[in-house]
Amino acid sequence: MKEVFKSLQNALKDHYDVHEAQSMMKILVMHYLKISNLQWLTKDFVDPTSKQLEDIKNAVARLLKDEPLQYILGEADFYDLTFGVTPSVLIPRPETEELVEWILTSVDKDVDILDIGTGSGCIPISLKKHLPKSDVSSMDYSTDAIEVAKSNALRNGVDVQFYHDDALNFSDKMYEMSWDVIVSNPPYIRVLEKVEMRDNVLDYEPEMALFVSNEDPLIFYREIAKYAMKTLKSGGMLFFEINQYLGKETVALLDLLGFVDIQLRKDLSGNDRMIKATKE
Repeated sequence: MKEVFKSLQNALKDHYDVHEAQSMMKILVMHYLKISNLQWLTKDFVDPTSKQLEDIKNAVARLLKDEPLQYILGEADFYDLTFGVTPSVLIPRPETEELVEWILTSVDKDVDILDIGTGSGCIPISLKKHLPKSDVSSMDYSTDAIEVAKSNALRNGVDVQFYHDDALNFSDKMYEMSWDVIVSNPPYIRVLEKVEMRDNVLDYEPEMALFVSNEDPLIFYREIAKYAMKTLKSGGMLFFEINQYLGKETVALLDLLGFVDIQLRKDLSGNDRMIKATKE
């Protein structure tokens, strides 16, 4: 078994950084053998069955084609929770965890929250898990994403209301609601930035959830902010995850629309990544 695992890890090392290859191999073994981190560290597990070994080999083959590990496993960790993921939704990112943390440290324990752009449901489900007295809703244009998110809400034992709606053309029913907090991580990567991205993102993650035109990259921010200005309660807060290259432009947009106390925050990598703004 050790020799098999070593050969598979060496195959990954030809395609990934050595530490990344080691981490991937560990995750695959733990996942398919259903063992804990302690069992891995103490080597307290039996040899894999032929089926388990075949699953690991197939996963390595998919990794060598740049398929994201999370899609292979069908799940991803986010804010101490586990979410099912499919190619219909983006893989949750660490930067988004920082956005969730900012919200949790900024709001009361009993608020009405709307997340726009559900995806896997990682934002609204994490917020509901840590703010159980709050009413949390989420909307997405993709019905496939909503189904994934509903499954994740059930998986994590929370009650979130999901709406099928369009952030570029909100329906009348969405204007009948009011919120203390609106949060969104909308598409924000300009087409021109594709050259900076890895194949595992470009070839596998949903393009609709990633990219905007070079000509109007803030289109989602503008429409969501206009909606927020009409539906946020007085003193309500709007949170965005943003394009690191367009922080000042996004701040200027929110200022123009009448928001106050606009704060631009960097992520742990030092990039402009989040904005909080308040409605007077």
